[in-house]
Amino acid sequence: MSVPVAGTPAQYVQDKAAGSGSSFYYAFMFLPPERRAAITAFYAFCREVDDVVDEVHDPQVARTKLAWWRSEVAQAYAGRPTHPVMQALMPLAATYAIEARHLEAVIEGCETDLVQNRFLDFRTLANYCHLVAGVVGEVACNIFGRQHEQTIAYAHKLGLAMQLTNIIRDVGEDARRGRIYLPISELQQFDVKAHELLKRESPWGYGDRFQALMRFQAERAHKTYEEALALLPPADRVAQKPGLMMANIYRALLREIEKGGFQVLHQRIALTPLRKLWIAARTHVVGR
Repeated sequence: MSVPVAGTPAQYVQDKAAGSGSSFYYAFMFLPPERRAAITAFYAFCREVDDVVDEVHDPQVARTKLAWWRSEVAQAYAGRPTHPVMQALMPLAATYAIEARHLEAVIEGCETDLVQNRFLDFRTLANYCHLVAGVVGEVACNIFGRQHEQTIAYAHKLGLAMQLTNIIRDVGEDARRGRIYLPISELQQFDVKAHELLKRESPWGYGDRFQALMRFQAERAHKTYEEALALLPPADRVAQKPGLMMANIYRALLREIEKGGFQVLHQRIALTPLRKLWIAARTHVVGR
């Protein structure tokens, strides 16, 4: 296995992916070197763009940075990448069908966070999830390898399930940024007020209404995982093991949140790195 040279684009994206602490990184470890290089570079791109929204507090500055990334994507696909992420990604883009439209969709999804911090209903939330998670799933399944077109539908559905898990985990963290991803229509259905989530005051609002709302969210996420797995063609199951690893890690996190009574307003619940690695390794061996 080749080791990225310090200061190279390959080392940059490796450091970016490893430093994120994401569950995705544990699935990458089991890929052959070239596929691992491709998914690491693509994931590093996603992290760069997402960090613009999460870490830049001035919306106008963030828009300017995202506009720069749009320009960089266009320039990279014209053969002139300047950022180390794009320099790492472009030599592998054609091999794994990573198109400019995929990267532009990720930028568009992140830009949504700058102009929209509420979602009227699940349909509008699902459209957002398509950009920030479904498209990512599509690129990932191409990199992992697939024989069937239906595997793309599986990847989009799995991306939705994992994004719904993220939303459940991050209710409190998002509220600190003034964002609520739980659909307004569902807050109304369970009589949970937006200002209750945004205040996050002791005793943190963990009442019956909040619990019922979160159980509803978790049940939908579990159903979406099942729907995704039902779409995966048997012939692509071996190649798509990394996606199954991520699904199992995320679903374990969801169950951990459920077991703890949805205590997500005042803390960010996470699995330990060792547990993530164990789940990934078990999935690699068992195949599901």
